[in-house]
Amino acid sequence: IASSWRQSVVQVTNVSPSTTSEQMRTLFGFLGTIEELKLFPPDDSQMPVTSRVCFVKFQEPESVGVSQHLTNTVFVDRALIVVPFAEGLQKQPPR
Repeated sequence: IASSWRQSVVQVTNVSPSTTSEQMRTLFGFLGTIEELKLFPPDDSQMPVTSRVCFVKFQEPESVGVSQHLTNTVFVDRALIVVPFAEGLQKQPPR
């Protein structure tokens, strides 16, 4: 189950500070069914930021590959960077 979670998540960086989670949900919702979406810092954060990060978990792992085609798409006022996210994988120390 954990491996399918890892294969179903993308990390979106260079997200405009004015972008809302609802806007991200609309954009990525065209590519597949979204199970979960997290935008950091959250919409209600008072913290000043120059850029935001979004994690999108799709129901179908195939949506990860398709969503990578949005890299360099200008959304609001920034070119998005979309990469697969391997959550929970930590580098093992060399033996």
